[in-house]
Amino acid sequence: HNMAGAASGGAGAKADGIDLKCINTVRLLSADMVQKANSGHPGAPMGCAPMAHVLWGSQMNYDPSQPKWINRDRFVLSNGHSCALLYSMLHVTGYSDMTMDD
Repeated sequence: HNMAGAASGGAGAKADGIDLKCINTVRLLSADMVQKANSGHPGAPMGCAPMAHVLWGSQMNYDPSQPKWINRDRFVLSNGHSCALLYSMLHVTGYSDMTMDD
């Protein structure tokens, strides 16, 4: 599936099936993090979940078993309100240092 249109708000582009399930999982994880921390706002991570799904799912080069791999792509957020998105993506992509308790 090409989710680029959905991530950028393109007309008619919609997530479906497994893509929508992945996006909604990241949205809910992010919202739960904000709620549990009793700090922040879930809007940015929930709104950016489709973009993160596209980047982490089909564009970025990374290996959770080798987190210090020199040629890995980096995902940098300048918006502190979106940090729950980064933590969610690290968890769902298999980085062992990022647990549900974190």
